[in-house]
Amino acid sequence: MKLLSVAIPCYNSAEYMERAIKSILVGGHEVEIIIVDDGSSDNTLEIAKSYEAKFPGIVKAVHQENGGHGSAVNTGLKEATGLYYKVVDSDDWLDEDAFKQVLEKLRSLVEDAAGVDMFVCNYVYERVSEGKQKVMDYRSAMPRDVVFGWSEMQHFKASQYILMHSVIYSTKMLRQCKLELPKHTFYVDNIFVYHPLPYVKKIYYMDVDLYRYYIGRADQSVNEKVMIGRVDQQLRVTKLMINDCDLSKIRNKKLRKYMAKYLAMMMTICTVFLLREGSEDSLKKREDIWNYLKDSNKYLYRDVKRCILGKSMQLNGKVGNRIIILGYKLSQRIYGFS
Repeated sequence: MKLLSVAIPCYNSAEYMERAIKSILVGGHEVEIIIVDDGSSDNTLEIAKSYEAKFPGIVKAVHQENGGHGSAVNTGLKEATGLYYKVVDSDDWLDEDAFKQVLEKLRSLVEDAAGVDMFVCNYVYERVSEGKQKVMDYRSAMPRDVVFGWSEMQHFKASQYILMHSVIYSTKMLRQCKLELPKHTFYVDNIFVYHPLPYVKKIYYMDVDLYRYYIGRADQSVNEKVMIGRVDQQLRVTKLMINDCDLSKIRNKKLRKYMAKYLAMMMTICTVFLLREGSEDSLKKREDIWNYLKDSNKYLYRDVKRCILGKSMQLNGKVGNRIIILGYKLSQRIYGFS
């Protein structure tokens, strides 16, 4: 059995996927690299097969009909033989030195029978064309270098979210919680990291900058123009997350508060991009998504509104809409995302 399975979902990724693959190969035989070709029309599959032939027992090339990012993540999880599971997008990569440190710690946790459900590291926004980086860490939110639970969690800043980039999950736990992402849907990485949280009991945070998150491609799903055009996808994912878990039944207050904070972030994204699109239809959709939240669970609606982001999204009218958009732009500059 492998220590770690890393899935790389690929769709027409031939131009950049090799950087991701090579950065993970430093893990050697403890790591399984599952390259999932999601029905590409370029030579993505040929590249995947060439690495499978060159690194037998380490690299596995899997082809499937196009089903979207979520479908590729599902396939990777089904194929995984590792104790832990991580997803690395094909245009991103891992820091090799940090990766070696992570593997060493995962190995020691397994050997000491202190395995964890969720292993967290920092991630870095890489604006390669601008030569800029922004490290997103969890130093104020999590104890370092110890196994801990939600009760020991500290304060999450406005910019701090546990994202797919920062998390490594127990493969067994992901299967036990029956994680399955929807097909042909963007932004399902939010479901990937959100759905398992109530099942997470033991956590470990290592303060290393592991994941390098590339920002800058015009066709990238987090490109602002692309996000505005795909706002209906954001709405769909947000509704799925609203229905995913009844937070009123979660006993741990810190976990419940964090999950409400995450949903407030999703509601903020929907609100901002519907306002940026600006049509009457989009303004109606903004009203509808907040009503959907309220009608689905009034307690969840209350908790989301209590969050800082949730409060700010309640502003209305032209002035209120401008304040929301200006606040979003300021956050972009401060935190360095999309």
